[in-house]
Amino acid sequence: VGKFPSWHRWSEWNGLYRDCLRRFIKGGAEYAPELRRRIAGSPDLYEGRLTTASVNFITCHDGFTLYDLFSYNEKHNEANGEGNRDGSNENDSWNCGAEGETDDAGICALRRRQMKNAFTILLTSRGVPMLLAGDEFANTQSGNNNAYCQDNEISWLNWTLPEKERSLYEYVKMLLAIHRAHPVLRTAEHDRTYNGTGYPELSFHGTKPWDSAEDSPGLTLAYLYAEDHVKYGTKSDCFIYVILNAHWEEHPFELPVIPEPLSWKIILRSDDGEPAGEQLRGGDSVLLGPRSSAVLVTE
Repeated sequence: VGKFPSWHRWSEWNGLYRDCLRRFIKGGAEYAPELRRRIAGSPDLYEGRLTTASVNFITCHDGFTLYDLFSYNEKHNEANGEGNRDGSNENDSWNCGAEGETDDAGICALRRRQMKNAFTILLTSRGVPMLLAGDEFANTQSGNNNAYCQDNEISWLNWTLPEKERSLYEYVKMLLAIHRAHPVLRTAEHDRTYNGTGYPELSFHGTKPWDSAEDSPGLTLAYLYAEDHVKYGTKSDCFIYVILNAHWEEHPFELPVIPEPLSWKIILRSDDGEPAGEQLRGGDSVLLGPRSSAVLVTE
Protein backbone atom coordinates (compact mmCIF):
# COMPACT_ATOMS: atom_id res chain seq x y z
CA VAL A 1 0.00 0.00 0.00
CA GLY A 2 1.29 3.44 -0.97
CA LYS A 3 3.98 2.03 -3.29
CA PHE A 4 1.96 1.70 -6.49
CA PRO A 5 3.55 3.85 -9.26
CA SER A 6 0.63 6.26 -9.53
CA TRP A 7 2.14 9.16 -11.54
CA HIS A 8 -0.44 11.18 -9.55
CA ARG A 9 -3.17 9.61 -11.67
CA TRP A 10 -4.09 6.44 -9.81
CA SER A 11 -5.82 5.90 -6.49
CA GLU A 12 -5.54 2.63 -4.59
CA TRP A 13 -7.54 0.61 -2.12
CA ASN A 14 -6.05 1.40 1.27
CA GLY A 15 -5.89 -2.02 2.91
CA LEU A 16 -4.04 -0.56 5.89
CA TYR A 17 -7.01 1.74 6.52
CA ARG A 18 -9.30 -1.33 6.53
CA ASP A 19 -7.08 -3.30 8.90
CA CYS A 20 -6.51 -0.44 11.34
CA LEU A 21 -10.17 0.52 11.56
CA ARG A 22 -11.27 -3.08 12.14
CA ARG A 23 -8.71 -3.59 14.89
CA PHE A 24 -9.46 -0.34 16.70
CA ILE A 25 -13.23 -0.80 16.66
CA LYS A 26 -13.06 -4.21 18.27
CA GLY A 27 -10.88 -2.89 21.09
CA GLY A 28 -7.31 -2.48 19.84
CA ALA A 29 -6.12 0.55 21.83
CA GLU A 30 -2.64 0.26 20.34
CA TYR A 31 -4.05 1.17 16.91
CA ALA A 32 -5.23 4.65 17.96
CA PRO A 33 -2.05 6.42 16.75
CA GLU A 34 -2.33 4.78 13.33
CA LEU A 35 -6.07 5.46 13.16
CA ARG A 36 -5.41 9.19 13.50
CA ARG A 37 -3.19 9.01 10.41
CA ARG A 38 -5.76 6.97 8.48
CA ILE A 39 -8.55 9.45 9.34
CA ALA A 40 -6.29 12.29 8.18
CA GLY A 41 -5.98 10.74 4.72
CA SER A 42 -2.93 8.53 5.37
CA PRO A 43 -0.28 11.19 4.66
CA ASP A 44 2.37 8.73 5.85
CA LEU A 45 1.48 6.40 2.97
CA TYR A 46 0.85 8.97 0.26
CA GLU A 47 3.55 11.56 0.83
CA GLY A 48 3.42 14.30 -1.77
CA ARG A 49 0.05 13.10 -3.07
CA LEU A 50 -3.53 14.17 -2.46
CA THR A 51 -5.97 12.54 -0.05
CA THR A 52 -7.77 11.16 -3.12
CA ALA A 53 -4.89 8.71 -3.52
CA SER A 54 -6.48 6.72 -0.68
CA VAL A 55 -9.66 4.73 -1.31
CA ASN A 56 -10.84 4.07 2.24
CA PHE A 57 -12.90 0.97 2.89
CA ILE A 58 -13.86 -1.50 5.62
CA THR A 59 -15.25 -4.31 3.47
CA CYS A 60 -15.30 -5.14 -0.23
CA HIS A 61 -16.57 -7.86 -2.55
CA ASP A 62 -13.88 -10.21 -1.26
CA GLY A 63 -14.21 -11.15 2.42
CA PHE A 64 -16.82 -10.67 5.11
CA THR A 65 -19.70 -8.27 4.74
CA LEU A 66 -19.87 -5.63 7.46
CA TYR A 67 -22.61 -7.53 9.29
CA ASP A 68 -20.56 -10.73 9.18
CA LEU A 69 -17.48 -8.84 10.38
CA PHE A 70 -19.27 -8.35 13.70
CA SER A 71 -21.11 -11.69 13.70
CA TYR A 72 -18.40 -14.29 13.06
CA ASN A 73 -15.01 -15.00 14.57
CA GLU A 74 -14.24 -17.58 11.89
CA LYS A 75 -15.02 -17.96 8.19
CA HIS A 76 -17.74 -20.47 7.24
CA ASN A 77 -17.03 -21.42 3.62
CA GLU A 78 -18.19 -25.04 3.75
CA ALA A 79 -20.69 -24.42 0.92
CA ASN A 80 -17.79 -23.60 -1.41
CA GLY A 81 -16.80 -27.27 -1.51
CA GLU A 82 -13.17 -26.89 -0.46
CA GLY A 83 -13.42 -28.06 3.14
CA ASN A 84 -13.40 -24.48 4.44
CA ARG A 85 -9.77 -24.13 3.31
CA ASP A 86 -10.45 -21.29 0.84
CA GLY A 87 -10.77 -17.65 1.80
CA SER A 88 -8.69 -15.60 4.21
CA ASN A 89 -8.14 -16.80 7.77
CA GLU A 90 -7.12 -13.32 8.93
CA ASN A 91 -10.26 -11.17 9.08
CA ASP A 92 -9.88 -9.04 12.24
CA SER A 93 -13.51 -9.89 12.94
CA TRP A 94 -15.38 -10.25 16.24
CA ASN A 95 -18.73 -11.95 16.73
CA CYS A 96 -19.70 -9.73 19.70
CA GLY A 97 -20.41 -12.77 21.87
CA ALA A 98 -22.06 -15.42 19.70
CA GLU A 99 -21.04 -17.08 16.45
CA GLY A 100 -23.58 -16.30 13.74
CA GLU A 101 -27.26 -15.59 14.15
CA THR A 102 -28.58 -15.12 17.68
CA ASP A 103 -31.71 -13.97 19.50
CA ASP A 104 -29.67 -12.29 22.24
CA ALA A 105 -30.90 -8.69 22.22
CA GLY A 106 -27.71 -7.31 23.75
CA ILE A 107 -25.47 -8.95 21.17
CA CYS A 108 -27.70 -7.83 18.30
CA ALA A 109 -27.68 -4.23 19.59
CA LEU A 110 -23.88 -4.30 19.94
CA ARG A 111 -23.47 -5.55 16.38
CA ARG A 112 -25.55 -2.71 15.03
CA ARG A 113 -23.63 -0.15 17.09
CA GLN A 114 -20.39 -1.52 15.72
CA MET A 115 -21.64 -1.27 12.15
CA LYS A 116 -22.68 2.33 12.78
CA ASN A 117 -19.31 3.06 14.40
CA ALA A 118 -17.50 1.72 11.33
CA PHE A 119 -19.60 3.84 8.97
CA THR A 120 -19.10 6.91 11.19
CA ILE A 121 -15.32 6.71 10.90
CA LEU A 122 -15.37 5.81 7.20
CA LEU A 123 -17.56 8.73 6.17
CA THR A 124 -15.74 11.30 8.29
CA SER A 125 -12.23 10.30 7.15
CA ARG A 126 -10.27 12.14 4.49
CA GLY A 127 -9.86 10.14 1.31
CA VAL A 128 -12.36 8.50 -1.01
CA PRO A 129 -14.89 6.34 0.88
CA MET A 130 -15.91 3.03 -0.67
CA LEU A 131 -18.94 1.11 0.60
CA LEU A 132 -19.79 -2.52 -0.11
CA ALA A 133 -23.32 -2.78 -1.50
CA GLY A 134 -25.65 -4.17 1.14
CA ASP A 135 -23.59 -3.13 4.17
CA GLU A 136 -25.92 -0.16 4.63
CA PHE A 137 -28.73 -2.59 5.50
CA ALA A 138 -26.72 -5.37 7.23
CA ASN A 139 -26.61 -7.85 4.37
CA THR A 140 -25.06 -11.19 5.32
CA GLN A 141 -23.29 -14.03 3.55
CA SER A 142 -23.75 -16.27 6.63
CA GLY A 143 -20.05 -16.07 7.43
CA ASN A 144 -18.84 -16.97 3.92
CA ASN A 145 -15.83 -14.77 3.15
CA ASN A 146 -15.14 -16.13 -0.35
CA ALA A 147 -18.57 -16.20 -2.00
CA TYR A 148 -17.41 -15.59 -5.60
CA CYS A 149 -18.55 -19.11 -6.59
CA GLN A 150 -22.06 -18.76 -5.16
CA ASP A 151 -24.98 -17.51 -7.25
CA ASN A 152 -27.69 -17.99 -4.63
CA GLU A 153 -28.88 -16.60 -1.29
CA ILE A 154 -25.30 -16.60 0.02
CA SER A 155 -24.12 -13.92 -2.40
CA TRP A 156 -27.39 -12.20 -3.36
CA LEU A 157 -28.52 -8.96 -1.74
CA ASN A 158 -31.57 -9.42 0.47
CA TRP A 159 -33.87 -6.56 -0.53
CA THR A 160 -36.20 -7.12 2.44
CA LEU A 161 -33.46 -5.88 4.77
CA PRO A 162 -33.63 -2.09 4.14
CA GLU A 163 -37.00 -2.00 5.88
CA LYS A 164 -36.01 -4.45 8.61
CA GLU A 165 -32.76 -2.56 9.25
CA ARG A 166 -34.33 0.89 8.92
CA SER A 167 -32.29 2.40 11.78
CA LEU A 168 -28.94 1.45 10.23
CA TYR A 169 -30.11 2.37 6.73
CA GLU A 170 -31.21 5.87 7.81
CA TYR A 171 -28.02 6.31 9.84
CA VAL A 172 -25.88 5.70 6.75
CA LYS A 173 -28.05 8.06 4.69
CA MET A 174 -27.48 10.79 7.28
CA LEU A 175 -23.72 10.22 7.24
CA LEU A 176 -23.70 10.44 3.45
CA ALA A 177 -25.66 13.70 3.66
CA ILE A 178 -23.12 15.12 6.12
CA HIS A 179 -20.24 14.03 3.88
CA ARG A 180 -21.89 15.65 0.87
CA ALA A 181 -22.73 18.89 2.72
CA HIS A 182 -19.26 19.60 4.12
CA PRO A 183 -16.36 20.07 1.68
CA VAL A 184 -13.86 20.01 4.55
CA LEU A 185 -14.49 16.25 4.71
CA ARG A 186 -13.93 15.82 0.97
CA THR A 187 -10.93 18.05 0.41
CA ALA A 188 -8.08 16.59 -1.58
CA GLU A 189 -5.54 18.46 0.55
CA HIS A 190 -3.78 17.10 3.63
CA ASP A 191 -4.30 20.48 5.30
CA ARG A 192 -4.14 20.53 9.10
CA THR A 193 -2.87 24.09 9.50
CA TYR A 194 -4.83 26.95 11.09
CA ASN A 195 -7.35 28.48 8.71
CA GLY A 196 -9.71 31.45 8.73
CA THR A 197 -11.78 29.97 11.55
CA GLY A 198 -8.86 30.43 13.92
CA TYR A 199 -8.63 26.66 14.42
CA PRO A 200 -6.58 23.90 12.79
CA GLU A 201 -8.53 22.48 9.89
CA LEU A 202 -8.23 19.00 11.42
CA SER A 203 -7.18 18.25 14.99
CA PHE A 204 -7.32 15.22 17.29
CA HIS A 205 -8.50 15.11 20.88
CA GLY A 206 -9.25 12.79 23.79
CA THR A 207 -12.15 12.85 26.23
CA LYS A 208 -11.05 16.45 26.84
CA PRO A 209 -10.35 18.87 23.98
CA TRP A 210 -6.73 19.47 23.01
CA ASP A 211 -5.64 16.78 25.47
CA SER A 212 -4.41 13.95 23.28
CA ALA A 213 -0.91 13.01 22.19
CA GLU A 214 -1.18 11.73 18.64
CA ASP A 215 1.20 8.86 19.34
CA SER A 216 -0.65 7.69 22.46
CA PRO A 217 -2.76 4.49 22.51
CA GLY A 218 -6.30 4.50 23.84
CA LEU A 219 -9.87 3.50 23.21
CA THR A 220 -11.35 7.01 23.33
CA LEU A 221 -10.69 9.39 20.48
CA ALA A 222 -12.20 12.58 19.07
CA TYR A 223 -11.44 14.74 16.08
CA LEU A 224 -12.46 18.25 15.06
CA TYR A 225 -12.89 19.63 11.55
CA ALA A 226 -12.93 23.42 11.16
CA GLU A 227 -14.60 24.41 7.89
CA ASP A 228 -13.54 27.88 6.72
CA HIS A 229 -16.41 29.43 4.78
CA VAL A 230 -14.05 31.59 2.68
CA LYS A 231 -11.83 28.68 1.68
CA TYR A 232 -14.71 26.32 0.90
CA GLY A 233 -17.33 28.79 -0.38
CA THR A 234 -19.95 27.87 2.23
CA LYS A 235 -22.39 30.24 3.90
CA SER A 236 -20.58 30.38 7.24
CA ASP A 237 -17.83 28.75 9.24
CA CYS A 238 -18.77 25.33 10.54
CA PHE A 239 -17.25 22.84 12.98
CA ILE A 240 -17.68 19.07 13.01
CA TYR A 241 -16.74 17.00 16.08
CA VAL A 242 -16.60 13.21 15.93
CA ILE A 243 -16.29 11.25 19.17
CA LEU A 244 -15.36 7.57 19.34
CA ASN A 245 -15.57 5.26 22.32
CA ALA A 246 -14.21 1.79 21.54
CA HIS A 247 -14.12 0.95 25.26
CA TRP A 248 -16.54 -1.48 26.94
CA GLU A 249 -17.39 1.24 29.50
CA GLU A 250 -19.13 4.58 29.00
CA HIS A 251 -17.12 7.81 28.91
CA PRO A 252 -17.97 11.54 29.02
CA PHE A 253 -16.51 13.65 26.23
CA GLU A 254 -16.05 17.36 26.90
CA LEU A 255 -16.82 19.51 23.86
CA PRO A 256 -14.38 22.10 22.46
CA VAL A 257 -15.09 25.79 22.89
CA ILE A 258 -16.25 27.33 19.61
CA PRO A 259 -16.84 30.95 18.55
CA GLU A 260 -20.03 32.66 19.69
CA PRO A 261 -22.89 32.43 18.89
CA LEU A 262 -22.36 28.92 17.56
CA SER A 263 -23.54 25.92 19.55
CA TRP A 264 -23.04 22.18 19.21
CA LYS A 265 -25.81 19.88 18.03
CA ILE A 266 -25.69 16.10 18.14
CA ILE A 267 -26.59 14.98 14.63
CA LEU A 268 -25.98 11.26 15.00
CA ARG A 269 -25.07 8.82 17.74
CA SER A 270 -24.78 5.07 17.49
CA ASP A 271 -25.93 4.32 21.04
CA ASP A 272 -29.29 4.95 22.67
CA GLY A 273 -28.25 8.01 24.67
CA GLU A 274 -29.75 11.47 24.80
CA PRO A 275 -31.75 12.38 21.69
CA ALA A 276 -30.11 14.20 18.84
CA GLY A 277 -30.93 17.89 18.51
CA GLU A 278 -30.02 19.25 21.95
CA GLN A 279 -27.97 22.44 21.83
CA LEU A 280 -24.67 22.22 23.68
CA ARG A 281 -21.88 24.68 24.40
CA GLY A 282 -18.12 24.32 24.58
CA GLY A 283 -17.24 22.79 27.93
CA ASP A 284 -20.44 20.75 28.07
CA SER A 285 -20.06 16.97 28.05
CA VAL A 286 -21.63 14.19 26.03
CA LEU A 287 -21.84 10.84 27.82
CA LEU A 288 -21.11 8.18 25.24
CA GLY A 289 -22.08 4.58 25.93
CA PRO A 290 -19.81 1.56 25.51
CA ARG A 291 -18.52 0.93 21.98
CA SER A 292 -20.31 3.94 20.54
CA SER A 293 -19.75 7.02 18.41
CA ALA A 294 -21.39 10.36 17.77
CA VAL A 295 -21.19 13.24 15.30
CA LEU A 296 -21.80 16.84 16.35
CA VAL A 297 -22.11 19.84 14.02
CA THR A 298 -22.34 23.52 14.90
CA GLU A 299 -25.37 25.67 14.17
